[in-house]
Amino acid sequence: MTKTKHTFVDRRDFLRKSFVGMASVPLLSLRTSEKNHFSKSRPLIKPPRLQNGDTIALVTPASGPFESSTIWKTRVRLQNLGFRVKLGKHISENYGYLAGSDRDRAEDLHTMFKDSSVRAIVALRGGYGSGRLLNHLDFELIRNHPKILIGYSDITSLLLMVYKLSGLVVFHGPVGVSDFTDYTQKYFRMMLSSTKAAGPIDFPEPEDPLLPANQTWPIHGGRAAGRVVGGNLTLVCASLGTPYEIETKGKLLFLEDTEEEPYSLDRMFTQLDNAGKLDEAAAIVLGHCEKCGPRDFKPGFDRTLSVEEVYRDRLGHLKKPILADLPIGHLHDKITVPLGIRAAVDADKRQFIFEEAAVS
Repeated sequence: MTKTKHTFVDRRDFLRKSFVGMASVPLLSLRTSEKNHFSKSRPLIKPPRLQNGDTIALVTPASGPFESSTIWKTRVRLQNLGFRVKLGKHISENYGYLAGSDRDRAEDLHTMFKDSSVRAIVALRGGYGSGRLLNHLDFELIRNHPKILIGYSDITSLLLMVYKLSGLVVFHGPVGVSDFTDYTQKYFRMMLSSTKAAGPIDFPEPEDPLLPANQTWPIHGGRAAGRVVGGNLTLVCASLGTPYEIETKGKLLFLEDTEEEPYSLDRMFTQLDNAGKLDEAAAIVLGHCEKCGPRDFKPGFDRTLSVEEVYRDRLGHLKKPILADLPIGHLHDKITVPLGIRAAVDADKRQFIFEEAAVS
């Protein structure tokens, strides 16, 4: 989920110290009414589609920009894509690794959901912090004002919350600072604007002209369909044991991550397997794990498995369609994946197929 080796190491050291420190900190408990609210089942609703000239809101549900110029550059980028842009009130704030307080970040989300001029809400960036918003969000307000919500990486936590607790179809796709390549734009517009099913995805042109565009490969063959759930592997694992814990029974589960060592991927797949989440899924698709592998200078162990060996070892026993190396997640060329709509995986034909539209 990180971009450089320095931040990769710091993140793990931070998380290790945080979990140790949590043992001495009293945890806030949800009120009974809140627990009951979180347990309610929400029928699925689709947001209205996005059109050229519509207003997009930029917010920071997780980390803030490293430099203030990031905000205006992102605004210009989205304007040049043909949209008006409205900035969250607290978008320029920073509180360490967070974009201001939890309440302020939640306030910006509430404001943009209630704003009738806004048709889509885009996270400026990921980073860390969207998982902290659970007790500050009004999921009834969100459900009563359905609109497009999109992001990836740490924003996975927010997407899983809103999808499960409000019933709104949400979108795992580019954040504001992403590279909107032609391929990324194609699926951004297709998923957010079209009321027709996208069908089987195509693939970006490969860097090596001697290789085919479709470089996916099956871990296990077969075909299956289900409603799409998933996101960043690290954050999907972090959802376990929370009110927004991912539900995979009969679903098409997609997972992606970046800069993870093989043993770390092994640990997270094992956690999901032990929790029954992999066995319950109808099929699994994996985004290409960008920069995943043993660290060049600080390997976790003297000997290691490769990423592909981890995939086969941890997932091969599941005997269901599993397709690896799709253009999802931390890549320049990425598709936008809606959570909640019906899709299919044909691992034999190496196809990922969207069977219904995500917007109304």
